[in-house]
Amino acid sequence: MGVAELPRAMEALARRASTLRDALGRSQGNTESMVAILGSFDHRLSALEAAMRPTQVRTHAIRMAHENIDKTIKAADAILSQFDLARRAEATILRGPHEDLEGYLEAVDLLKGIVRFFASNKNLKGNDGLLNRVNNILSKSALKIEEEFRQLMTTYSKPIEPDRLFDCLPKPPRAPKDDHDADGGHTHSEHPSKGLETGICRTPTLMPPRILPLLHDIAQQLVQAGNQQSCYRIYRDSRGSALEVSLRKLGVEKLSKDDVQRMQWEALEAKIGNWTQFMRIAVKLLLAGERRICDQIFDGINFNKDQCFAELAGSSVSTLLSFGDAVAKSKRSPEKLFVLLDMYEAMHELQPEVEEIFEGRFCSEMREAALGLTRRLAQTAQETFADFEEAVEKDTSKTVVQDGTVHPLTSYEFETGSETESQLAVVTMKIMQALQNNLDGKSKQYKDPALTYIFLMNNIHYMVRSVRRSEAKDILGDDWIQRHRRVVQQNANQYKRVAWAKTLSVQATGSSPAELSSSGVSRAMIKERFKSFNMQFEELHAKQTQWTIPDQELRESLRLAVAEVLLPAYRNLVEHGKNPNKYIRYSPENIDQALGEFFDGQQFGEQKREG
Repeated sequence: MGVAELPRAMEALARRASTLRDALGRSQGNTESMVAILGSFDHRLSALEAAMRPTQVRTHAIRMAHENIDKTIKAADAILSQFDLARRAEATILRGPHEDLEGYLEAVDLLKGIVRFFASNKNLKGNDGLLNRVNNILSKSALKIEEEFRQLMTTYSKPIEPDRLFDCLPKPPRAPKDDHDADGGHTHSEHPSKGLETGICRTPTLMPPRILPLLHDIAQQLVQAGNQQSCYRIYRDSRGSALEVSLRKLGVEKLSKDDVQRMQWEALEAKIGNWTQFMRIAVKLLLAGERRICDQIFDGINFNKDQCFAELAGSSVSTLLSFGDAVAKSKRSPEKLFVLLDMYEAMHELQPEVEEIFEGRFCSEMREAALGLTRRLAQTAQETFADFEEAVEKDTSKTVVQDGTVHPLTSYEFETGSETESQLAVVTMKIMQALQNNLDGKSKQYKDPALTYIFLMNNIHYMVRSVRRSEAKDILGDDWIQRHRRVVQQNANQYKRVAWAKTLSVQATGSSPAELSSSGVSRAMIKERFKSFNMQFEELHAKQTQWTIPDQELRESLRLAVAEVLLPAYRNLVEHGKNPNKYIRYSPENIDQALGEFFDGQQFGEQKREG
């Protein structure tokens, strides 16, 4: 730009500044006008708000009134529904629990719901009358429920008859019909509790299953109503009494050491055999069943069921263990050896179930008592074992049993337990060997060889029979049994050979029908044969009717074996001899009848032939 143009530029800039100043002046005027207008609006709005405030207050009051009315209507409906529930529940309660126990318990729950409703809605006023009435009905219902619980427990707590308990036991296996022992015995189980050890027992019905849920609901109501002690006493007394009577009917009785000491051995042995079976029945059936229904009835209820079960079972368990304890503490004697082992086996076998049934601190006393008895029986058996082994080894007396019957040292039952086989096997085998050595020594003291074989046959047969009907067969094995059965038979054969050889030889010489009928056999010779036979038979009869074979099957078997040899030869002599009626004193029937009196331990009056 040149110098000449500068004035024009300055003039233009001045004009723009003047224009801008005028514009700013006009803008400020507009602003002041707007402020004035806004101020006028604010004044008008304040006036309008002041004018509308009473209307807003009235509208809010109306809305709050509507809300209060709705709440009141709802509360009234709720209260009226509680009144209706109370009325229906009260009618059910007044009818009592007998007609409809489940409905009665539901009515009680409804009343408790009403109490909870008012407890959670304390702002509701004027309902004290209803609440008091409901609480009064609940108090009366608690008494009726307690009485119903007592009546149901009494009605359904009946003792179990022994037949029902025995029906729950596993049945022993049956032997085939043609399976007989070589020594005359049958192979059916002779040990009554054996099947109970290994078989599965059926659970007896101590209380009807349908009644258990009702008893559970009643017990729950009683505990919730604060009547736990009443519930406790009713259940304990009714079930405890039923258990005691069931055991008493079964044959369980409380016996002391003195009672046991005074018993004859046969009676004590029978009681011990019963006791081992009673223990298994009591634990596996009765006590296990009582524990099960106690757990069912009080399941999920704040109730000390363990203590209750311990108290109801305590007296019965004490009675059961008292007999075993008395036997364990009584005077030791050899005949008690193997029944002690049988008792120990029963207790040892039941120990896991005892631990399960009597779990918890309240049952610890019964648990420890059972374990203590098991230990005492084991200790007493061990001490008696030592006594018995020593008695067998030291028995060197010269006294013999005159009739050839069972020797006292043999007549102990051989009872052992499968659980103790590893501990008892060696000792048992030693005792059996000592017994056999003892018998061999005793048998040599008899002067009559025939009586020697009768003595050995009797005693070895008794040992075999005793082992077969006990758990000792599991220790000694079938080979031992079969081997000794053969020994019994061998002794029987030896007896026949030694006792009857001379008598049979009288008939054998020239005793064929042709020879007897021929003229070569003189009447004097026939007469001499009958005379010799009669004399020898009478001598044998006089002695051997005084001998004894205690086992009936063995006795009959030996008589039959003799008759099968003797009678055919004698009939041959009688039927084919010349004029035998002149010489014979006994008919074959007389001989057969006389043989039937052998080994009875009785005297025989000589029988003449009839006619």
